[in-house]
Amino acid sequence: MQPAEIEMEFGVPIPGRILPADQWVKTGIKRLPEDGPLDWEAIFGRKAPIVLDLGCGNGRFTLGSALARPEVDHFAIDVLPMVIRYATRRGNQRGLSNVRFAVKDAETFARQYAGEGGVAEVHLYHPQPYHDARQAHRRLFTPRFLADVHRALQPDGLFVVQTDNPDYWEYMVRVVPHFFAFQEQAEPWPDSPEGRTRREIVARQRGLKIFRRIGRRRSDVEPAAALELARSLPEPKFRSRGPWCDLDRWESSERG
Repeated sequence: MQPAEIEMEFGVPIPGRILPADQWVKTGIKRLPEDGPLDWEAIFGRKAPIVLDLGCGNGRFTLGSALARPEVDHFAIDVLPMVIRYATRRGNQRGLSNVRFAVKDAETFARQYAGEGGVAEVHLYHPQPYHDARQAHRRLFTPRFLADVHRALQPDGLFVVQTDNPDYWEYMVRVVPHFFAFQEQAEPWPDSPEGRTRREIVARQRGLKIFRRIGRRRSDVEPAAALELARSLPEPKFRSRGPWCDLDRWESSERG
């Protein structure tokens, strides 16, 4: 049975069309090497700007960006194999040779695999806030993580962050400016007016506010200084309560 040309999710099309099977490609990396950093040119077979999508979920942002920017290579990771299977299948079916998906947690990837100064953009949408205080230590968005992202980006590279959790956001806007020049994106993204990610679409349909900013790597902070700075900044130990918690519980149940 021939699949539909266009896939829908919560009433919003998933970027791209399903191509005939003879045009499919392989976008999945089954296993990352034990040691990093990754050789982007070897992975993609060309030299091109690199965009990282950390915690990519089902790949909606990466698919849309890769389709709009074929001259840019995209590497997307998530810790959950199930969502990477969905993302890989969609990337394959859309013939996106400028995309690779892999299973890995964002903290390890940024620290071990992203390298130094070779990435054009890092995107992080809706990191898990871990509402239970006993799990607060699992929150990704720490000063050390920011220092690792800062090291990975090229001069003036972009760091795009987004959340629907105001408690997490309050922490982010305190610590991010130490590493990046932060500019608010108040309106929906022009390229994806209904949402760049599955989570954004659902959160907006539930009436939650979305917080978005674009950061540019601060050139006056050297990588070694960024690591030292990270040791002096507070960890994300905020309390989180509100309707976004219900959405997190629903999303966790959907993912199994």
